[in-house]
Amino acid sequence: MRRPALYSSSSSPAPAEAHGQQAQAAPAPGTQFFSLSSPRLLWAALAVMALLLALSLSLALRPQPRKLTQADINAAVLKTLETAQLPSAVAKAYDTIRPSVVRVTGYGKSKNGKEDVEVGVGTGVVIVDKGIILTNLHVVQGAQTIKVLFSDGLESTAHITGAQPENDLAVLQAHKIPDDMIAATMRSTGDLAPGDHVLAVGYPFGIGPSASAGVISGLKRTFRSPEGKQEMSNLIQFDAAANPGNSGGPLVTMDGEVVGIVTAILNPNQQRSFVGIAFAVPIENAASAVGLPPF
Repeated sequence: MRRPALYSSSSSPAPAEAHGQQAQAAPAPGTQFFSLSSPRLLWAALAVMALLLALSLSLALRPQPRKLTQADINAAVLKTLETAQLPSAVAKAYDTIRPSVVRVTGYGKSKNGKEDVEVGVGTGVVIVDKGIILTNLHVVQGAQTIKVLFSDGLESTAHITGAQPENDLAVLQAHKIPDDMIAATMRSTGDLAPGDHVLAVGYPFGIGPSASAGVISGLKRTFRSPEGKQEMSNLIQFDAAANPGNSGGPLVTMDGEVVGIVTAILNPNQQRSFVGIAFAVPIENAASAVGLPPF
């Protein structure tokens, strides 16, 4: 009995050799091949090339950011100065020195000896952050009790630790000081010149701290007290308003640095008012009263 024929799963005819060469297998159904001559492949390549060309052209034509020049910076600064209101040099100097300025008040006993009465009001400036204060000797001389009022509102008693009568200077030590006590920065008067701007800060007639601005009027001036009892020399003359109560306060530069201690005003009519001439002891003399080294 004949056996049924067996067939392979391939639909292609069995391989055969023709003229000594192996025949190529036919492609499976559904399989597609692309050759370089395929129109679809050529169009796809052309599309990609066109896209790349367009992208490169857009990048090349895009405007590049301009480099920042000094002229641009100057114009921006000028625009800011025109549109923004910056604090003045005087305001900045006042803010710098204010934490170091104190009101100094001397008290004595009343005639009946039962009450403390005010015998002198002036100004002082803290020059060492442990509470060492410079003021005028005439502000505290003869006072039985001295009180200082700091910029943060703290009030403390104080005592005199040193004096320099020839320059009308006194050194005070406060018994209590603020936690964030800021001492003033002192600056040499060696480069001061007439016309330099200065600021006087103090408590004129007890009001303050008050600021008054002016210029250096002269250097190495001599002043004799109205009573003629004392003559001081090597003084700084300035025209910033100073009145009773400014005594002992700082005279500062526009950087807020102390160059002198306000000590006297000149008034030909013997009235206690300012006529435009005031004097300050150079800070070199004042520092020596505390025992600080010269600049």
